Amino acid sequence: MASKATRTIQALGTAAEPYIIEQRRYFHRHPELSLQEFATTEAIARELDAMGIPYERPLATGLIATLAGTAPDAYHPDGTPRRRLLIRADIDALAVTERTGEPFASENEGVMHACGHDCHIAMQLGALRILSQMRDELHGEVRAVFQPSEENGGGSALMIDAGACEGVDGAYAAHIWSEVETGTISCEPGPRMANTDWFRLDIRGTSCHGAMPQRGADAIIAAAEIVNNLQTIVSRDLSPYEPAVVTVGELHGGTARNVIAGTAYLTGTVRTYSKAAHEAMPKLIERIAVHTAAALGAEAELTDYTVAHGAVVNDERASARCRQAIVEVLGEEAVGRYRGTLSGEDFSRYLELVPGVLAFVGTRNPALGATFAQHSCFYKVDESVLAKGAMLCAQYAVDFLAEHVK
Repeated sequence: MASKATRTIQALGTAAEPYIIEQRRYFHRHPELSLQEFATTEAIARELDAMGIPYERPLATGLIATLAGTAPDAYHPDGTPRRRLLIRADIDALAVTERTGEPFASENEGVMHACGHDCHIAMQLGALRILSQMRDELHGEVRAVFQPSEENGGGSALMIDAGACEGVDGAYAAHIWSEVETGTISCEPGPRMANTDWFRLDIRGTSCHGAMPQRGADAIIAAAEIVNNLQTIVSRDLSPYEPAVVTVGELHGGTARNVIAGTAYLTGTVRTYSKAAHEAMPKLIERIAVHTAAALGAEAELTDYTVAHGAVVNDERASARCRQAIVEVLGEEAVGRYRGTLSGEDFSRYLELVPGVLAFVGTRNPALGATFAQHSCFYKVDESVLAKGAMLCAQYAVDFLAEHVK
């Protein structure tokens, strides 16, 4: 039989569903790019004001709210919380032109919430709305971080530098996810999202007339071969049991259609799970690029290799707690299964400092056209899962703060 707290969460979550969907649609209609989330931040602040939840704005965008529990043991005599849980929602959108045809489609041309951050804001606001009405069940404090600039990979570091993790005992986040079936939520322990790195290679050849290729060294040909050969890192340098991706997203070269290009450059991203593969990648990329270019009479240099952030690794205990929260508030049938993804998430930085969990809230529903991948201009979600995500967050918070209560 469900506990009193769980029954309260279920009732409040069901009542809050229209509000949560309304919030999602508002933020979807008004997306903003990383570090430009000014109106988004103002809108979140208005909602928190209406709930009576105080907050701080340490950065130009984003904010940190504090929901204080009123259970008798919620605070120590010195005023510090007995336990403090950080919950996080990212708030930025992508430079994508929306083509969903939704009536609440983006009104900001060329910008779209194509990764579900609008849903994250709405679910976290919904969770706070639920929890703000049951403070007497909170044996500690909830710190709600509305984080800017996740898509650029730097927002979590900014929030941490602003003190988001100070005095925090655990962390929770949820990501709406198009590869998990709607109505189910996955929170398995271990690696869930990948180490994320960026790189740039510069290629130098010798330009010449396009009709006299023998007089030069074609930088574009060398760059193209490098693109192909980089794929052998995954197929030949790493174990078949080692997940990894090397993607070249840009290749630029040449100045005119009748000139053999003297220079070119390419940029890309690397995704790995293990520490060994992560550390090996720069040298592997450089080796292949340098020798491939040399074989074609050109030169290549790895001019930039940036570690954006590490892998998201769910703490075993936090994952077990999250699974139990799913069962409590949504039922055993809501427990999802997902192998994880080589997509990246800067929530990893919080998990490097405190134990925690990132849950994948499934939204795949072919009947609604919710099948497109994250970052697609056609990306849709099944909005019926949003209240469930809010209820899970609330249940996790209640359970986390209640642990070790005498």
